[in-house]
Amino acid sequence: MKYPSHRILVMGVSGSGKSHIGRQLAVTLGATTFIDGDDHHSPANVAKMANGTPLNDDDRREWLDTLAKLFEKYRARDASLVIACSGLKKRYRERLREGDPALRILYLEGSRELLLQRLEARPGHFFKGDSMLDSQLGDLEPPSEDEAFRASIILSPKEIVKQFAASLAIPSRSLS
Repeated sequence: MKYPSHRILVMGVSGSGKSHIGRQLAVTLGATTFIDGDDHHSPANVAKMANGTPLNDDDRREWLDTLAKLFEKYRARDASLVIACSGLKKRYRERLREGDPALRILYLEGSRELLLQRLEARPGHFFKGDSMLDSQLGDLEPPSEDEAFRASIILSPKEIVKQFAASLAIPSRSLS
């Protein structure tokens, strides 16, 4: 059975589980590709974050342009794509939506305490420190319910994926 194609942004601050849930969602929806947006940061951005310096709007501009072009490329091919990206500000999401006006968004939300606990359990990741988390939380403009499907990270990844798939009216194939 062929499912309709979707371009999906899995968004939230660092530690929300974007990559893990995005990979599961891609499998569930039969998406052609899952992309971790972090893999498309410039070396300068990665170095900045590794040094504990938060990114600013200028740092993120080229990165968001790259991700928007990926959404556009997959839309043109009518292929499904899931990208995990913080999408902190409304204008960032609007830039990504330029790649696909029908972009669907899954917003992963959680408490600072839970997010920090998860970040501290991730050895070797370039995102360092609670000051960077605080910076992201400060920049975060949570999407409205009209803009995104909202899911609490208290739920299991499996349950989040199942609920989001149901919101798309697509049967979840690998969550039984």
